[in-house]
Amino acid sequence: MEKVKEKMVNLKINGIAVTVPEGTTILQAARKAHIEIPTLCFLKDVSCVGSCRMCVVEATGARGLVAACVYPVAEGMEVRTNTDKCRRSRKLTLELILSKHKKKCLSCERNHNCELQKLSLGYSVDEDRFKGEDFVLPIDASTPYVVRDNDKCINCMRCVAACAKQSVNAIGSIGRGFHVHIGSAFDRPLSDSPCVGCGQCIVACPVGALSERTTVDEVWAALSDPTKQVVFFTAPSIRATLGEAFDMPVGTNVEGKMVAAIRRLGTDAVFNMDVTADLTIMEEASELINRIKTDKPLPMFTSCCPGWIKFVEQTYPEMIPHLSTCKSPQQMFGALLKSYWCEKNGVDPQNLYVVSVIPCTAKKYECTREEMKDDVDAALTTRELARMIKTAGIKFTELPDEEFDNPFAVATGGGAIFGATGGVMEAALRAAAHMLDGSFEVLDFFGVRGSQPIKEATYLVAGHPIKVAVASGLANARKIIEQIKSGEKKYDFVEIMACPGGCVNGGGQPTLSDSVRNSTELKEARAKALYVSDATNELRRSSDSPVMSVIYDDYFGFPNSSKAHKLLHTTYKPNKKI
Repeated sequence: MEKVKEKMVNLKINGIAVTVPEGTTILQAARKAHIEIPTLCFLKDVSCVGSCRMCVVEATGARGLVAACVYPVAEGMEVRTNTDKCRRSRKLTLELILSKHKKKCLSCERNHNCELQKLSLGYSVDEDRFKGEDFVLPIDASTPYVVRDNDKCINCMRCVAACAKQSVNAIGSIGRGFHVHIGSAFDRPLSDSPCVGCGQCIVACPVGALSERTTVDEVWAALSDPTKQVVFFTAPSIRATLGEAFDMPVGTNVEGKMVAAIRRLGTDAVFNMDVTADLTIMEEASELINRIKTDKPLPMFTSCCPGWIKFVEQTYPEMIPHLSTCKSPQQMFGALLKSYWCEKNGVDPQNLYVVSVIPCTAKKYECTREEMKDDVDAALTTRELARMIKTAGIKFTELPDEEFDNPFAVATGGGAIFGATGGVMEAALRAAAHMLDGSFEVLDFFGVRGSQPIKEATYLVAGHPIKVAVASGLANARKIIEQIKSGEKKYDFVEIMACPGGCVNGGGQPTLSDSVRNSTELKEARAKALYVSDATNELRRSSDSPVMSVIYDDYFGFPNSSKAHKLLHTTYKPNKKI
């Protein structure tokens, strides 16, 4: 079939000639002219409702000011983005927003990284021009992973859109007029809602209304306690994102500087969570093979993502038997440190304080689950670690590269790609295929790579076709589950990550400016750093890791042994929410 030629539209923006496809918005067209129009409610791939009125522009053929984020271009249109009328309208909008905004900028964690603050400075607003009604809402800190301060909220609705995009819909708009605010149904605490803790609302928020529930003070206290040995370990994706908090280009691999910085915080050891990503693969691949050989429930779903696990427990409890029983790499590492490592080093587990650095707010929830609450003492997001580094006066970009501490320093490329959607699947296929067929040497499974929301592939291993699927974002997870339940789709193995694009786009990752988020393919750039790390690693299959050999020879015996099950596996239970 002949491809239909796309109709192009010619226009001018601030006198600059631009040609774009028909249907393009003024906001999109302006970027082609290298002109940034301010936004608050708009966020690429998340929200486009034209409600905040910050992006208003003048355009020929339009009556009055129009919202650039939703207004389509037209042939011959002339757009002016910075007229006096535009600037006065934006300034008024900002001053009205500030009339009911809690102006605690100095103590706000988004200070110097707040879209409202940046725009207010740029438009020289009078923050006290309008005196709003005193309307103090309670802070919702009912969950172990997120805090909502509605007195800082500007009702941009981006968090609501992010939650809806995840098909969770835990929050929405409540009330009318001046009293409108964001919250859960019937104004109940977030802990009583279907929230899964993915944190996509936090990274969507342009101000400080949403933040992770921080454990930074507890970690500083442990570092200052002479009776405690404090060890850190970092998730695979942190090396690809931490640099952004120090103004380094998106996708820069800062592994060496990250280790050096954490060491300078005063920790006793810095370990590589890629090691327990490899350990997860050893256990998970063995479990998959066992399920295939013994007719246990298929497909088997991955269990690395606690947001996904909570989603299943709350929304699809009938699918719990399909979840791998493996703990996540975070919880495996905590269990490994407080058993194997403590025994080897003569350390009382009570005196060991274990800190994970993770891209995900749901990992904070995972630490508190009753069946795993003793594994990890504190989980820090990428943002929290960056804050600690800055507070300690460490000049991150000037640090020399340093290596992780032994015995948990060396990991495979399979562990590194865990942070990208499809990475867990690819690492598991490498190991499982080799376990089933010792002559199977394929290492690159391109069919499960990429940031597409859903990917499917079939691989022939030892004469057995293994059908797999990968989904990121809970709306896509819901789609796959419904297809499986209806019989429309049949798979052997399914990887799900709650956050679109995987952990590289997690709710604990650095909060970047709108101009960066709206013009950069974050998921792809961050994932690329992990795949480069994999491609340049001499060890690419988890089963080839010398650390795995030592751990199993010294302690567990073999994957899925009774000892491994006791420490590295867990259980799940239905947990219905409103």
